[in-house]
Amino acid sequence: MSEIAVDGRRARGDASRRAILAHAVDLASLEGLDQLSIARIAGAASLSKSSVATLFGTKERLQLAAVETAAARFAETVVEPARVQPRGIRRLVALLDRVVAYSEGRVFPGGCFFSASAADFHAKPGVVRDAIALQLDRWLGYLAASARYGVEQGELPGLDDPDQLAFELQGTFEWMNLMSVIHDDDLPHRRARRAYRDRLVALGADPAIAELVLTPGAALR
Repeated sequence: MSEIAVDGRRARGDASRRAILAHAVDLASLEGLDQLSIARIAGAASLSKSSVATLFGTKERLQLAAVETAAARFAETVVEPARVQPRGIRRLVALLDRVVAYSEGRVFPGGCFFSASAADFHAKPGVVRDAIALQLDRWLGYLAASARYGVEQGELPGLDDPDQLAFELQGTFEWMNLMSVIHDDDLPHRRARRAYRDRLVALGADPAIAELVLTPGAALR
């Protein structure tokens, strides 16, 4: 087989894999990652079970690939846009703005993929739970690091534990996301924005900067 033919087959396989995983992460956000199987995603993507099995092999490998795909979509939506702002309070505010927007815009149709998947796997030890935990830890670590830069630069004089703040901010997100999905209502998003603003101001942040989180997109400008 020629090199061109091999490359063409690989490109088609990669395109099929991306399309399947796009279906997979959306479906998992609605029905749960534990429900994601070769048969279920084949039906959702209008493909044969053998086609999906050829690309992923097992349910577990499909689930792990879905976690990676969801992490990339989250980073693209939340983390990368916030990096237009310098490290410290401005980036932290931008991250909080983007994470609310991520829930508001239903980047995953069932709400946050990781919130749903963590609920699915929290009591099921194994490589899939480990992969979910790793992504959650990375996000919390990034929030904490952004807050830590703010402390070092004198922007959050009242903060003595960035990891605790990251924990609290994520707790607000989880409740916001859950209630917004259950009620199909935007009020939880507005409340979360106010909670983020108030917490940062209480820690000594410049109110003019903290206020930016109240207006969607303002923290990115």
